[in-house]
Amino acid sequence: MYSPNLNPSISRTIVPAPNEPQNYYNNPLAGEASSSKSKQNLKDENKELVSTAMDGDHRQCRETVRRTRLILNSIPKSGLPEEENNRKVMKVLKALMNKLKEVNNSRIRNDLTAATSMNDHRLCLYHDKKIIGPVPGVCIGDVFLYRTEMCVIGLHGQPQAGIDYSHPSMSTNGKPVATSVIVPCGSDDVDQDDFVINSGQGDKKDQKLQGGNLAMVTNMQYEIDVRVIRGVEYDGVPATTSKVFVYDGLYKITKYWWENGESGFRVYKFLLSRVKGQPKIGSMILEEARMLKIGQLCSNSMYVISHDISNGKENIGVSLYNDIDNDQYPMQFEYLPKAAFPQFVLPQSMTTRESRRAKECSESVDGCISSIKNGNTFPYSKSGILLKGRSLIYECGPFCSCPLYCRNRVTQKGLEHRLEVFRSNETSWGVRSLDLILAGEFICEFTGLVLTRQQVEILTMDGEHNSLMIDPSRFFNSRTQEWGDLSRIDANHVPPSYPPLDFALDISMMRNVASYISHSPTPNVFVQLVLFDHDNWRFPHLMVFAMENILPMGELSLDHGKDAGLDEKLTGKLAICN
Repeated sequence: MYSPNLNPSISRTIVPAPNEPQNYYNNPLAGEASSSKSKQNLKDENKELVSTAMDGDHRQCRETVRRTRLILNSIPKSGLPEEENNRKVMKVLKALMNKLKEVNNSRIRNDLTAATSMNDHRLCLYHDKKIIGPVPGVCIGDVFLYRTEMCVIGLHGQPQAGIDYSHPSMSTNGKPVATSVIVPCGSDDVDQDDFVINSGQGDKKDQKLQGGNLAMVTNMQYEIDVRVIRGVEYDGVPATTSKVFVYDGLYKITKYWWENGESGFRVYKFLLSRVKGQPKIGSMILEEARMLKIGQLCSNSMYVISHDISNGKENIGVSLYNDIDNDQYPMQFEYLPKAAFPQFVLPQSMTTRESRRAKECSESVDGCISSIKNGNTFPYSKSGILLKGRSLIYECGPFCSCPLYCRNRVTQKGLEHRLEVFRSNETSWGVRSLDLILAGEFICEFTGLVLTRQQVEILTMDGEHNSLMIDPSRFFNSRTQEWGDLSRIDANHVPPSYPPLDFALDISMMRNVASYISHSPTPNVFVQLVLFDHDNWRFPHLMVFAMENILPMGELSLDHGKDAGLDEKLTGKLAICN
């Protein structure tokens, strides 16, 4: 069991502890060791102190971390409209300095405002404590866009500094302990995955053995592992950050020295070596996926059954991969990029009753009928991120005269990430992406032949068609409401309510990549209802969005929930998704 025990002598330091209660009074970090103790004994006691969490509580801790990150991602997105927020921030900044040329359409550090709000509501995990060793609920390969994301979950508590450490006052011997390091932080750093040479902290002068530098030396002396987070340059991330941060596991500090740095000043250097037996380095997966995309890394092409099961119907090819057996099941079906609705649902003729002046909707919500239906606001940011979950989203469609690149036409543009259907021992088939998918990004539509209630009743009379029909109502549960859920901050927050859906998706002959997304009670994607090509709210499109940042080659998962509609005529059993 994972027990965040408090050291009686270090009242604000949390350490992972095994089931057995430990004697922290003999820990060298709790006070000076007696002369009768050997150095080896000190090392052994310290290894017990930072022992890894047991698996029993991992799922619960993981869920806590997940919910905390969801709240953080929801705060800046659910407040002021993006343009108004940016104008207010820029007005303050202009009063303080005259250098705003580099600030364009980017989100101006709303993550800092969100983190402050979470701290005010005491929603930050371990906000007054330091964790030594692995953080409960954080996995190797987890991706973060901003340092504030790592701060609110206790992974790295410094919004700017590269070394996070406990204050000397937390220890009776007055020694700080390093908890996490972000690499590379400077031009003097050397990163070779399993081995890192990290430069110490200090301004433009000779560094001193104090603060984070002293903490790193303490870790080396007592063999205390330190968490390593890598800052990786990556295309496709917001303009406010040029990189992502990936948690890559625990490292030991094996050596340190002092030398002249490239700046001409004396700097401390620390040699870190990765602890063996951990999962693959997450930042390596990012790089491998990038090289696969540009063709510099050869994949196991012998296992690629098809480079594009959509046969050109998608913007980007959807590959089919099987390195387990000879099953080619997904090749049996016609690929359907968009849901096929009954004829009576679609408009019989295109009118101009909702047309507006030919102007990009991102300029203003004024005059945009779709924005009015969405509550006089846009459901997406300028970069196409879904700001919060809604009962129903109205996108600009054939009745609007705005251009195709309008910010309110996100889902109708089709795939923008390279997806792959792969054979899985656990879920039969699964879906993953070669791209990093950001929280709130559109992934794909969940398609099929749309059948009315009456059609379902006829087709299910023999009981053989049920396994290839999906009740869309099952997708809308408490998990769906988590994206944009601010109930723990805003007492007036009202979760979205969803319209009754009187249809089913028949995927017996036609389907798309979404049919192979696996089920999970803790999903990383969710379904949002969207209208754009017709006005019948009983027959919306089922659009799949990311609920969290998804690492390349990470499997997509959706909570298929329980049957909620169409009475008992449709069992909702999924033959494809386990």
